[in-house]
Parts: sequence; C-alpha cells; structure tokens
Amino acid sequence: MNFHDRVQQIIAKKNSLLCVGLDTVIEKVPRAIRTSKNPLLDFNKAIIEATADYAAAFKVNVAFYEAHGVAGWQALFDTFACLPDDVIKIADAKRGDIGNTAAMYSKAVFDLLHADCVTVNPYMGFDSAAPFLTDETKGVFFLCLTSNPGSRDFQYFSNGKQCLYERVATMVNAWNTRHNCGLVVGATHPDELTAVRKMSPELPFLIPGIGTQGGDLAIAVRNGIDAKGSLALFNSSRAIIYASQNSDFAQAAQKTAQATMLQLNQARLSI
Repeated sequence: MNFHDRVQQIIAKKNSLLCVGLDTVIEKVPRAIRTSKNPLLDFNKAIIEATADYAAAFKVNVAFYEAHGVAGWQALFDTFACLPDDVIKIADAKRGDIGNTAAMYSKAVFDLLHADCVTVNPYMGFDSAAPFLTDETKGVFFLCLTSNPGSRDFQYFSNGKQCLYERVATMVNAWNTRHNCGLVVGATHPDELTAVRKMSPELPFLIPGIGTQGGDLAIAVRNGIDAKGSLALFNSSRAIIYASQNSDFAQAAQKTAQATMLQLNQARLSI
C-alpha cells in the first residue's frame, strides 16, 4: 500500500484528522517525570498511551531529542518504538541536502527510526528529495507554506506568475509518481491553504498551526481537506502535551486530544 492510500485508510479507520506533536521539553514536564532516569521517554509513553485512541498520527520533532545527545537519541528511538501501528509515524526532521547526504538521512529515519514519513525542505531540488521517495510506502511532507511568521521572508517571493510556495506545490505534484508525496501548509495561511489544496487535490497535507500558533481550526479544516473530507493531518503539540503540568498531565492531554479530534470532525461534517 502506498503512503497516500495508508493516510486515507488510517484517517477513515480512526475517524480522526488529529496529529499529536511530541515536541517534548524536559523543563515543561511534571517534576515527578523530570527527575526520572528517562524523562523524555517516560513522558512520551504516558502521552502516547493517553492520546492514541484519538490520533491518526504522531509527529516527533527530532530536534527536541538531538539536543540531549546520546540519551536524547535513545529516547527518540524508543519513542518511535512506542508508537502504535495504527497511526502515521512522522519524523519531523526538516531534512534537505545533496543526494548522498539525503540518502543517509533517509536511512536514519526510515530504516533506524522506522518512521512512516519525514518532513523535508525542497529548496535544493529533486536530487535532494529523490532518496526519500524510493519506497512508495514511505512518505515525505515537503515544506510548502509554513505556519511561522518568517514564512513571508521567502515563501511569498514571486516571479510575477507564481509565489515560491506555489512553485513548490507544482513541483511536488510532479514528483509524486509513487504517490508518497505530501505538503506542509500552515493553518495560519487560510486563503493560501485553499489555493494549494486546489493545486494539489491528491496530496496529503500536514497542517500545523491550529493550537498555540492561533490558526482557526474550522477554517483550516474547510480549506485543507480533500473533496472526500480526508487527506489532511492537523498537528497540535503544546496545546495537548502540556494541557497540564501537574500529575494529571496524561488525563489532561487525553481530554484535550479527544476534544480536538471532535472539533476537527465537527468542522468537516459541517462543510
């Protein structure tokens, strides 16, 4: 099964568009967890167990683990091992380098972490993207229009015919010969999200920005899903995993994940 079909299958099976982001910061986890031998993993395991019923995907941001050296890398591997089989496992690494380096990055995320997909910066072109795309079962979410304010510094640059983010969408559609390409498009750009969806009706979208970054959830769902109400994963990280910093953190994360999933479903049913 190719990546496109697996995303559709899992969204349908879980009846969820929710992606839970594991951007774990030790200083923000409850004190009892913080003093354990493996605080990153212990916190993540509790969050995964609490929210897995409501999530179609988990996005693990590797920077939050790399910063802790060897122990962080071990926690990263162990976190991926804890993720259930019925979710999309996203390595949020934002890789992007020449082909032989990209091949090593691809091996790390797919063969070692056993991620289902990875985020990639397409700036260096197809030869830097190709090593991630050789296996149709493994997906790539290419950065198209990101949710941060600095996205306007480069991504809106225009040649008079297309903005850069539109060019990215055009090229990624052409690269999608194995049906394993997707796009990252932020909920903080609602009008542009509509335009990119029209350009890319068959691509899965990873849509950050509905939580702490302030993107409108209902509008993002309306503009980001495909014609069947699918093919979009809406990421929420801090709003879920730090719903409480007390001993009830897992229960609070569970309630927030469930509420977010229901809000996403209500938004797509109302269209």
